[in-house]
Amino acid sequence: MTAAAAARTILTRLHEVMASRLHPQGKLDQVVQIIGESLDSEVCSIYLLREGMLELFATRGLEQSAVHVTRLAIGEGLNGIIAEHIETLNLAEAAAHPDFAYRPETGEEKFHSFAGVPIVYRERAVGTLCVQHADPRRYEDVEIEALQTVAMVLSELIAHAGLVDEESSTLGEALTGPQVVTGLTLVKGIAGGIATFHQPRVHIDHVVAEDTEAERQRVYRAFDKMRDQIEAMASQAEFGTGGEHDDILETYKMFAYDEGWGRRINEAIDSGLTAEAAIERVQQRTRMRMREIDDPLLADRMHDLEDLSNRLLRIVSGQLGTAATQGLKRDTILIARNLGPAELLEYDRRRLKGVLLEEGSLTAHVVIVARAMGVPVLGRAQGLRGVVREGDEILLDADKGIAHVRPNQQTQDLFAERFAQTRQKQAAYAELRDVEPFTRCGTRIQVMINAGLRDDIAALSLVGADGIGLFRTEFQFLVSATLPQRERQTRLYKDVLEAAGDKPVIFRTVDIGGDKAVPYLDSESADGDENPAMGWRALRLGLEREGLMKAQARALLEAAAGKPLYVMFPMVSEPWEFDAAKEVFDQQLVWLKGQKKLLPDQIRYGAMLEVPALAEALDLLLPRVSFISVGTNDLTQFLFAADRANPKLAERYDWLSPAILRFLRRIVQGTVGSGVELGICGEMGGRRLEALALLGIGFRRLSITPVAVGPIKDLVRKVDLAEITAAMTAWLSSPPLSLRDELSAWAEARGIEVD
Repeated sequence: MTAAAAARTILTRLHEVMASRLHPQGKLDQVVQIIGESLDSEVCSIYLLREGMLELFATRGLEQSAVHVTRLAIGEGLNGIIAEHIETLNLAEAAAHPDFAYRPETGEEKFHSFAGVPIVYRERAVGTLCVQHADPRRYEDVEIEALQTVAMVLSELIAHAGLVDEESSTLGEALTGPQVVTGLTLVKGIAGGIATFHQPRVHIDHVVAEDTEAERQRVYRAFDKMRDQIEAMASQAEFGTGGEHDDILETYKMFAYDEGWGRRINEAIDSGLTAEAAIERVQQRTRMRMREIDDPLLADRMHDLEDLSNRLLRIVSGQLGTAATQGLKRDTILIARNLGPAELLEYDRRRLKGVLLEEGSLTAHVVIVARAMGVPVLGRAQGLRGVVREGDEILLDADKGIAHVRPNQQTQDLFAERFAQTRQKQAAYAELRDVEPFTRCGTRIQVMINAGLRDDIAALSLVGADGIGLFRTEFQFLVSATLPQRERQTRLYKDVLEAAGDKPVIFRTVDIGGDKAVPYLDSESADGDENPAMGWRALRLGLEREGLMKAQARALLEAAAGKPLYVMFPMVSEPWEFDAAKEVFDQQLVWLKGQKKLLPDQIRYGAMLEVPALAEALDLLLPRVSFISVGTNDLTQFLFAADRANPKLAERYDWLSPAILRFLRRIVQGTVGSGVELGICGEMGGRRLEALALLGIGFRRLSITPVAVGPIKDLVRKVDLAEITAAMTAWLSSPPLSLRDELSAWAEARGIEVD
């Protein structure tokens, strides 16, 4: 007998039971009889979750006196293991299993073989269904699959009949309890909220089909639509992001056209399941196989199939939207395999508190945007799928690279204390909004913000910054499906300038390519970049794609009509590159004059110093520029030959290394008397201890993330520049074993907080 035929025989009889007027207990009593007879098994039992324990609810073959008496804790005995791990067991000799728990009141000592499956409702085990036999034997695959199919039907009956505690079936603390997920810190911060899946799981409420052929046609149509989507994704990717992304798409295509997958779903429909239940039924089998796989590469591919199954399930059920389209109702920690920057921006920033990703890297576009939004992100979260469920409470500590799922009271109390301290500090910093940051010795320090989104401009007045020291124009390119037209660029730049009012905005020309690849813009010269951060990107790409740079130059010039315009070129490695970029703007300026267009009332050009070679040509560059901004993120990784996206090199990426500080001090000394304004734009300037060091080596302008403005203003007001300059000079002349420790001790002795 096939699995479909075995299951169909059972389901046909179960139909009659479910439609009867029997009370729920009576129905379960009949269910175990039907399953035992159909599978020719001497024992069939149903355990259900009540008050956090698995309770024997119905049995054929065991002692009836054990019903509602025998109870097992989650993780106790074979049934407890099935419920805890939501997995299937198939044993020829049950007593030989290390977790076997003998209960004498059941009279089960004469039975040897055992097979059990979880009864799952809305992704949680609410009970178990098991069979036993006197002869030692493993159950056939067709019998196991029939049990799994019946368990799906039982989940519907059990949930609707109220046979399990509502708390047990919806919250799941009794199943897994507190868990800690570890991962890679992508954006620092702490946050708390309710777990919400970016692509919510489809809840299957109807599992028994009324018309098998109609369900089959629904699946066929869903497969066609899914394949069209995969082909569309593949065609868009032809412009080349390469690497892992292409591998995933190829795997998607392989599974989407896999006849075996479709055949298994068809067989599940033949057994009497709806299209949704059939897909979920096959997906359960996939999850069980995933738990048995040790090969990480093969496990990843099985995860890809899980993703496709979810996509197919959403299509067949008509539930295609993301959590963003449904709207966030409470403070949320968003769960996703991966996210695009445009997808992240769809969420309500008031409710989105943090993000947990199964994948993700430090250079991913979404991380750049999340950092700008001030949303902490933890990536490469291990075991996320098997631990987090929709609605779970999560406390995210991206600073430490961990997330607490369903935290216990002690963890909640610790986080509550940290949140309270954070709010207290934020309130104190907010009072500095209208206070100008003068040092104790009376020197005015410029504190500006980095931005890239239209909404970021509101932060100027909220934190009292002096202006925007870095507006990342590439954000508009990263969140667009196609190359942004000149008119769209002009509109954005004009909106930003109007919102900034009298405060300066320094626009950095587009920094895409390399590790910020966009699918609609590819360069043959960039193919095969083994180190994209040092590849064909930023100004190098802009000078090659002259049309792109001309369009941006004209957009900026038109947007700044009647106002001052500050333009900064990224990734300048030699002075001639600055000249070439400025020439593009000069040509557009001449053209606009010929068209009698209103022009900016002044234009100031600057360069990002992030390529070490440019520091060696500083004397040649200074006469050409009005200002220089040192980009510490790229500069540091180039100086240390340490990829900042590689977690193994994190300890080498130290901004308080004497090497980087000596290099930065040389830049400061090289600009003295030139009239060229010098600043720092990067994460380094937004950290209190690092900012203290920067003040000590001569920097007087910092451009930082908006949330760091208050803390840095507070720091500035506590510093005497003569003192810190003398200390830094001594340390850099004769570096201590740990300059970070020395600087921290120096600050602590003067009552300056640096955490």
